Amino acid sequence: MPNPSASPAADTAGMGFSGYQKFVVAVLAFLQFTIVLDFMLLAPLGAIVTPALKITPGQFGDVVSAYAFAAGVSGIAAAGFADRFDRKKLLLVFYTGFMIGTLCCALSHSYVALLLARMVTGLFAGVVGAASMAIVTDLFPLSMRGRVMGFIQSAFAASTVLGLPLALVLSSHWGWNSPFFMVVAVCSVVGVAIFSRLRPVNAHLALQPDRHPLHHLSHTLRERSYLIGFVTTAMLTIGGFLLMPYSTLFIVHNIGIPVEQLSVVYLITGLVSAIMGPLIGRASDAFGKFRVFVFGCAATIVMVLIYTRLSNVGLWMLIVVSALLQIGIFSRMISSSALMSALPKPADRGAYMSISSSLQQMSGGLAAMLGGMVVMQASDGRLLHFDVLGDVLVCTTLLSLVLMYFVNRRVGGAMVSSASDLNGKAGQES
Repeated sequence: MPNPSASPAADTAGMGFSGYQKFVVAVLAFLQFTIVLDFMLLAPLGAIVTPALKITPGQFGDVVSAYAFAAGVSGIAAAGFADRFDRKKLLLVFYTGFMIGTLCCALSHSYVALLLARMVTGLFAGVVGAASMAIVTDLFPLSMRGRVMGFIQSAFAASTVLGLPLALVLSSHWGWNSPFFMVVAVCSVVGVAIFSRLRPVNAHLALQPDRHPLHHLSHTLRERSYLIGFVTTAMLTIGGFLLMPYSTLFIVHNIGIPVEQLSVVYLITGLVSAIMGPLIGRASDAFGKFRVFVFGCAATIVMVLIYTRLSNVGLWMLIVVSALLQIGIFSRMISSSALMSALPKPADRGAYMSISSSLQQMSGGLAAMLGGMVVMQASDGRLLHFDVLGDVLVCTTLLSLVLMYFVNRRVGGAMVSSASDLNGKAGQES
């Protein structure tokens, strides 16, 4: 008789992916690549877009922020409905909308058209990411999610290493809108693969009580075990976005790296992230997700304190520090994503992921605003108080570590409770 206390997750610990699971991981990684690339495209194209559409820097800022604001709103709006449909169908509908919005961006020839197109794209993108994470949680046990998150999160690095350089080359030869056509082309291939090969993901429908969407949203927001996950997500995102908007200015004006060498910094650090992502995911499954998160927090704190105080160092010293910082950040991202995916119940996963996605967008915007209130630019271009941002990031990292400790306890307690239920049922049957 098999051991009734062994959970499905425990049974699959250490096992490799099946052929279908490899397909799911690959297609979701490519999907994430398109979402991240579309989000990141506009910022480096600013010098080309503003004169081409005859818009002001302020209007360009509105275009960039419109995407994040729309994505944040859509995540909350869709949360009540996210668990009422087959996740494959939900993903296809919103990914199609995202693709149409990106196509509208490529076809825009005025400020108003581009602003509306970015809002449409953000509205659909905010739900696509949440639906894909819910699919991961439905299809993969907790013991495998570190590896899955490692591959999917590597899409961030791939968009930097492969996507952005290619987009800049395309824009320099065929205009600022050509990279958006490229994203649409990749989306078409990914969409066909999802439609033709991804199986329905609808087991949660049997668990879903007949709730009104607003009631389902309210229930998810009020669930005590979910609230700590939402707060942790906000802290992690705020910390992650504090430095990002100002890093390029800091590298050029404070560290003294020429603009022409920035691509080398981003290329090498991106490659390191792409290589380390799957390895960090495997370590999360092998050694424990919370342990890897603790390591990531420690590495992040040390490297942030060093990075934000650099001044007039060589290119390779900057690359080494940046790469080590990326390893710390990725260790936090991958392990926390895998661990917090175990918080929501199957019937609430879509709503939980949608709210988390919305929180990420809004927290990122809040972090950028807070950073702008702290840093100042001197007359010679140097950033002042950038080290203060680093100190704030250290504080948010320590707070997220405390919060993640309680998340880990809740997840562990839920797994013990589930195992006890299985033992009880097995005892009754025997």
